[in-house]
Amino acid sequence: MTPLKIDVMLSNSVMDAAARAQELERLGVDGAFTFENAHDLFFPLVAAAPVCSLDLMTNVAIAFPRSPVHLAHAAYDLQLLSEGRFRLGLGSQVKAHIERRYGARWHKPVAQMREWVLATKAILDSWQEGGRVDFRGAYTTHTLMTPAFDPGPNPFGVPKILVGALGPRMNEMAAEVADGILVMPFNSARHMRERTVPAIERGLATAGRALADLEITVEVIVGVGRNERELEAAKGLRNLLAFYGSTPAYRPVLDIEGWGELQPELNGLSKRGEWQQMGRLITDEMVSTIGVFGTPVQCAEEIVARYGDWADRVCAYFPYYNAGDDLIAEFTAALKNASA
Repeated sequence: MTPLKIDVMLSNSVMDAAARAQELERLGVDGAFTFENAHDLFFPLVAAAPVCSLDLMTNVAIAFPRSPVHLAHAAYDLQLLSEGRFRLGLGSQVKAHIERRYGARWHKPVAQMREWVLATKAILDSWQEGGRVDFRGAYTTHTLMTPAFDPGPNPFGVPKILVGALGPRMNEMAAEVADGILVMPFNSARHMRERTVPAIERGLATAGRALADLEITVEVIVGVGRNERELEAAKGLRNLLAFYGSTPAYRPVLDIEGWGELQPELNGLSKRGEWQQMGRLITDEMVSTIGVFGTPVQCAEEIVARYGDWADRVCAYFPYYNAGDDLIAEFTAALKNASA
């Protein structure tokens, strides 16, 4: 088995992204990612790319509020700046955020995401190969690309496009048309085995592709510690699990484990802003089933046992507690050792 590559969060701020990228490289991780929060997720990667050799990724850029042309230009320039180490991760978000926060259109997210992937690829390929852009879809159309807007071939090739996916339909579509899948972090071994992997296999079969043609990155919520004090602090991941669990889109993961009735309860508490009470509803069994929890070696061995048959990379989240760089380095070494 090829050792799993590990990605961790870069920084939410462009102000310290360069320094943090260099620190993470010294810890032995393979890559760093940004995500949508209070800051733009592309700018920190711009700061980090010239000063490190890490793989860099958006995890994820919300697709629908952005034109595929904007995405293609950002991906092209980051691929250039990183000398071929960039991957564009795209995600759909949920209807309320797309319509009410971004002011964008939400209709059929799987169909929309399919078009965004194919359109972005068509634009990038036209620049790379010198052909005409001619993409016509139900949600986006691109038929004009004059020389002034064409940067020409990228010397480091076309960047990969990955899709964040949880449900079977999004996984199936992503396996058919994208370069990779970001398996969402609210997940379990059983959900991966019974829902995600069969969907991926259907998508690959439709496209006539093999598993080796698709990069699979599993995202894992990690509660890691070396002693009682650190493990107690790591239980802070309950709050993130509760936040995910409150979202209707994530209920299938709870359903498959027999905890589906918790979702509307968590949702009601979230609407009342009772965040601490939500975390108290997450049991130790849920922590170790949906996340991974334990010492660096225990967490590494659980990740390999749960996802090692399918994954190429692991995106590790250390939420709501300060794991510390020495602990991240120890976990990284343990994961590489366990998957070697």
